[in-house]
Amino acid sequence: MIGSLDALVRALSPKPVLAVAVAQDAHVLLALRNAADAGLCRPLLIGNEAAIFAAADAAGVALGDMEILPCEGDVECCRAAVRLVREGRAQAVMKGLCGTATILREVLHAETGLRESALLSYVSVFELPGFERLIFLTDPALNMYPDTDAKKHIIHNAVSVARAMGVALPVVACVCALETVNPKMPPTLDAAELVRLWQEREIQNCIVTGPLALDNCLYREAALHKGIEDENAGRADILLVPNIEAGNVLHKAFSMVLGAPGAGVLVGARAPVVITSRVDSEEFKLRSIALALHIAAERNA
Repeated sequence: MIGSLDALVRALSPKPVLAVAVAQDAHVLLALRNAADAGLCRPLLIGNEAAIFAAADAAGVALGDMEILPCEGDVECCRAAVRLVREGRAQAVMKGLCGTATILREVLHAETGLRESALLSYVSVFELPGFERLIFLTDPALNMYPDTDAKKHIIHNAVSVARAMGVALPVVACVCALETVNPKMPPTLDAAELVRLWQEREIQNCIVTGPLALDNCLYREAALHKGIEDENAGRADILLVPNIEAGNVLHKAFSMVLGAPGAGVLVGARAPVVITSRVDSEEFKLRSIALALHIAAERNA
């Protein structure tokens, strides 16, 4: 089991190729320089060559041996990055200076994309203070108001990430506002249904529990204090949030308020996709690249 995200930031051999769509972004280029210097990958920069050099100069980044694939237009750059993965010439994709929707359209394209599972979802991973295990959070960024069927696939994607990190049988906790099923609170109904699907083995390779409030997801003592009999309460590896608002708040509380080391990746396609924000720290960007490449390596092992 990998207990630290920094343990992922290590040289890989052979170095995987990371295809970066619309690479003329100073923040992204700085993260790529750090990743290349750590021996994580060989960045393949796709975009306008002059704009890439200008962005590198603005960030004080030496491109060095980074390869540039000249390409014009956001759609064309994203399409090229996806094509490189399909052809086996790249192992992961990263978004540069383009809209998330643009790269997702190419990743999900029915004929030329990387669609693999029923839906894509975002998984964050954090080292929270006081915990000896990594905590996975999903979905704080992509699926806004998933129904039970969508949550089933979100669980599947998150479990694949946790297992790639060495968690053999992750505990998935359905985060709600309380621990009992209340017909007036749809997330509690979803949680009960997901537990039923897990019991009937429609959800596998994990344990699903809930509904549980956040304290009873993470802290065994809190669950016992409330008289919750489920032996998996307080032992969550994966926090399944009810909607994007809850996920977004938790993600930013963990990363920005607590300052917890973290990473994030988009999964559910044939290759992981790195989508970072300008407000993400350089460390978060570097760990996200490392996480994506680790997942890709585990898939191809």
